[in-house]
Amino acid sequence: MAGTDRTGEWISGGPAIVLVEPQLGENIGMVARAMANFGLSDLRIVNPRDGWPNEKARAAASKADPVIDGARVFARVEDAVADLSYVTATTARPRDSHKIVIGPAEAGARLRARMEAGQAAGILFGRERFGLSNEEVDLADEIVTFPVNPAFASLNIAQAVLLMSYEWMRSGEELAGRPRFDAPAAPPADKADLYRLFDHLESALEERGYFFPAERRAPLTHNLRNMLTRPGFSAQEISALHGVLRALRKAPRDAS
Repeated sequence: MAGTDRTGEWISGGPAIVLVEPQLGENIGMVARAMANFGLSDLRIVNPRDGWPNEKARAAASKADPVIDGARVFARVEDAVADLSYVTATTARPRDSHKIVIGPAEAGARLRARMEAGQAAGILFGRERFGLSNEEVDLADEIVTFPVNPAFASLNIAQAVLLMSYEWMRSGEELAGRPRFDAPAAPPADKADLYRLFDHLESALEERGYFFPAERRAPLTHNLRNMLTRPGFSAQEISALHGVLRALRKAPRDAS
């Protein structure tokens, strides 16, 4: 659709868009174009199959060069979201998870509220072929799914980003009538702090034989991470939990 005004203000900012192992440069370029359409600029790419930078991505972006030029590449999902405090994961498939599931409009409003409160936020998008793994969804706070035809639910990555980007921009209008002020809340911890708590807790449980036999480790870890991502811990609460774990690790192990 034509209508671009090159003299207009270039809107930027918004939540981080995190693409997990995208395959085609063209798809990344179309994602960048969708982001630019709705004022998003923080593109993060985890292990792009065809490497980065990618000229096919730039060509498909149709002049969304600021998004392409600012894109950052990461080796792991954990690294890509480490500085964020609120992360949603998009998926079309039901998950073995107790995370809250919301639609794109509600997700846009929640992202807007978080970011206007000074919190860094982002959205995870999975691979073209099979989306996000359960382990990657475990790293997010909530799940976003789209109201699509159940007999044909698959969206390509650019479509999914376009829908979420649109809801992000639209949420700015929907939240215009909010109260002028609200009770202050403790800022949530960055994901890097939460993931360090995962490691601390799991290593402490390993010492105490919690993951015995070995085949119990994956489902137990999945359940623990689901529980720990739900509350939205503050940095102070994460610090307190580390202190609890350190104290428990000093305690003598029960011989029984």
